[in-house]
Amino acid sequence: MQFLLYLTLLGALGTTMGMNETTRRQANVTTVEVEGEQCSTCEFREQSRLMRLHNIRSQILSILRLEQAPNISRDMIKQLIPKAPPLTQLMDQYEHRVEDEERATTETIITMAKPGPMSQQDGIPSCCFFNLSPKIRPNNILHAQLWVHLRPADTVTTVFLQISRIKATTEGNSRIRILSLKINVASGASSWQNVDINQLLKAWLRQPETHYGLEIKAYDSNGKDLAVTVVELGEEGLQPFMEVKILENLRRSRRDSGLDCDEESSETRCCRYPLTVDWLEAFGWDWIIAPKRYKANYCSGECEYMHLQKYPHTHLVNKANPQGTTGPCCTPTKMSPINMLYFNHMEQIIYGKIPSMVVDHCGCS
Repeated sequence: MQFLLYLTLLGALGTTMGMNETTRRQANVTTVEVEGEQCSTCEFREQSRLMRLHNIRSQILSILRLEQAPNISRDMIKQLIPKAPPLTQLMDQYEHRVEDEERATTETIITMAKPGPMSQQDGIPSCCFFNLSPKIRPNNILHAQLWVHLRPADTVTTVFLQISRIKATTEGNSRIRILSLKINVASGASSWQNVDINQLLKAWLRQPETHYGLEIKAYDSNGKDLAVTVVELGEEGLQPFMEVKILENLRRSRRDSGLDCDEESSETRCCRYPLTVDWLEAFGWDWIIAPKRYKANYCSGECEYMHLQKYPHTHLVNKANPQGTTGPCCTPTKMSPINMLYFNHMEQIIYGKIPSMVVDHCGCS
């Protein structure tokens, strides 16, 4: 009797141990499956991040109409960047921050002076003509300034800054004085001077055929011209330039809903993830002056079947050809621009807005 009881207990114990072992095996399989899914999600997210970087590189070159990035070294950049207040202030603004997804409603356009079409006629000096951006219109100018750099004076003196508009007539070219300014300068100190040219710029825009450039003179008490119009050795970046601030009318769009996640998130659905792009680290680019880094963001994740209710055409296509499609994809549904200061292939400095650079929202489409 005791022997039979012992056998019964032993059988029950064996059954329990077998069940526990099966349970442990099932738990281990479940753990492996979960870890595998998480690993797969991480790999897919990394692929999405790398694809986003590739698209950013291609997008910038395409928008700026560059077949390849400008080949400009750091030493060349130091020589080419104008040593002028508007640019130094812009660069200071970007020095300790990352360009975020702020909606700027204004844009600043800086145009450097160059030899004009009439520069070789009637003794007209080789400066100063400005190629006006098509973005600038008479009704969107907030302010326009002309910046002129004065060479150091030998003594404390008064400088008479004279700006004349060059006009073509049937009898030849003439100059129309539009501004005279008296400036007191110290001995041995160079300086930047700026003057308002709102009305002049609007007149040029309304009658483009009258734009032949400006003549700039800055005489001291001895009759010496201190204005830097023709750049000499060591004066790189000191030529006159025009700074124009314009207002942009941005249409307000409805904010789309979307998930925001971080890199530690276990979310598998379509989500927006943070991505900060450093031009030098990501692409080896020195030619973008500012910002040096910006928050680009990217989309990654799965689009579940319920999203098909929002896009019924996708559902119909999938039913017609179930093996030819994979359903909706996680993609940006709203993007915004950034302002960027950069060199083009002609070594000219451009400050403008680059569209669709920041992912604001992600969704399935």
